[in-house]
Amino acid sequence: MPFNLEKAEWVKNFIETYCTYSKGEWAGKPFRLLPWQWDDLLKPLFGTLNDDGTRQYRTAYVEIPKKNGKSEFCAAIGLYMLTNDGEKGAEVYCAAADREQASIVYQAASAMVRNTAALSRHLKCLDSRKRIIYRKNNSYFQVLSSESYTKHGLNPSCVIVDEIHAHPNDELWNVLTAGTDYARRQQIVLVITTAGIYDKNSIWWRLRSKAIQVEKGIIQDPRFLPVLYLADPEKDSPDDEELWKRVNPSLGQIFTLDKIRQDYNEAKQNPVDFQNFLRFRLNIPVKQLSRWMPMDKWDKCNAKPDLEFLRGRKCFGGLDLSSKIDLAALVLVFPPDDKDGIFDILCRFYCPEEGILKRSQTDRIHYDIWQNQGFLTATPGNVIDYAWIEKDILDAAKQYQLCQIGFDSWNAQATATRIMDELNPTGNEDGFQMVEVRQGAKSFNEPAKDLLVHVMTEKVRHGGHPVLRWCADNLVMRSDPNGNVAPDKEKATEKIDGMVALIMAWGRAMFGNDETQSVYETRGVVCL
Repeated sequence: MPFNLEKAEWVKNFIETYCTYSKGEWAGKPFRLLPWQWDDLLKPLFGTLNDDGTRQYRTAYVEIPKKNGKSEFCAAIGLYMLTNDGEKGAEVYCAAADREQASIVYQAASAMVRNTAALSRHLKCLDSRKRIIYRKNNSYFQVLSSESYTKHGLNPSCVIVDEIHAHPNDELWNVLTAGTDYARRQQIVLVITTAGIYDKNSIWWRLRSKAIQVEKGIIQDPRFLPVLYLADPEKDSPDDEELWKRVNPSLGQIFTLDKIRQDYNEAKQNPVDFQNFLRFRLNIPVKQLSRWMPMDKWDKCNAKPDLEFLRGRKCFGGLDLSSKIDLAALVLVFPPDDKDGIFDILCRFYCPEEGILKRSQTDRIHYDIWQNQGFLTATPGNVIDYAWIEKDILDAAKQYQLCQIGFDSWNAQATATRIMDELNPTGNEDGFQMVEVRQGAKSFNEPAKDLLVHVMTEKVRHGGHPVLRWCADNLVMRSDPNGNVAPDKEKATEKIDGMVALIMAWGRAMFGNDETQSVYETRGVVCL
């Protein structure tokens, strides 16, 4: 196949002339292609031609560790494909698992437009729609996500797929690629991603496997360009600094070796961070989400809280009512007020009485033993009677200086309303707040990691509560591409409700210390 360097340099010149960095210390400065961006991707992608002069490569699969500058690079390519590829009515799509992730490339592209007079004269950014319009050529750049599914009838000239490992299924991929290239002579599909969690049925794993096979020559596909920066989990050692340099081609340009060294040293302290290091720094897929809490460390925190000492003390709660037919949890966290720096934890668990025998016999979960030992409250009937939980919360408010209770609004909104009406019928400003905590990494990441640090340093006292321990042993976390974590009930093999409630309570203890007055009657339940 012929190679035309001039075609590739045309793209290079556009990017380095009209595109800028969008944030950080280089914000507003001209974009300068890194060696890997030019030699490994742009030059072969745009310079390798068919005999008729069209581009040979129609799909490029790039797997590269995070923080190597992929988002702004994709934005620059997207702007070139929008304005200078010679395609009338160009449709450039940036696709990701969710709208927030897809917007990252758009935000970089729109900043480039606003930073450059030549681009801003011809392009219009519609931020509310995440769309950039090029009226002269009847073309546009548009964000798409798996969350919104009205994508049929598209005719893409360029598709940029970000973090395909996070896509929940292959529906969006199929809509954007299956048969769409028949209407375009040289459509480009650019996949750029980090490694994911092993799933042989996922679109990410299928594309990754194909890329590796094409690179090794096992299969032939002249239209598929693999660009891979991968560690070999069978041969490579995660602490090898030469490996870090090999799989992070932007090292020394965007970030330093010291930064990776720092990430590695921190990651060694707990299993979730270490898995994230393997995935996001070395592109080593993780076979599954592992147990998050080191139970040997958890068990060293078994000392019992002094109930008399806690009476009247400030505390924060977490309430998980996600299941009405199985398990609900109320957890109280008492920040330290003495020199030992230890957080005390009290918890109550609830289940419907009629479900205890089934769970004990069929699933071999010790609900019956826990009930007899007083660790589990069985409410009459086949669903949990929330009145028992409400009573325990009101009793806690009388015994302790209860400041806030974080809760998931799923199944709990009405309970939160009744609790506040019962506790504060006159609308005065005494008492505590019911604070709705959104169930995602933004709410859970910091308190979960802070809790883990305190467990690792034995600065927690939970009394060895067996139901809470069971939940801790079941706990798995999902991670976003930035390493932020949140409990994953779908991936957990058993109940984790107690730990979800604990992390919500821990978050309130971290962030709610200065918000101890009830404002429920004046502004409603607080949402985070």
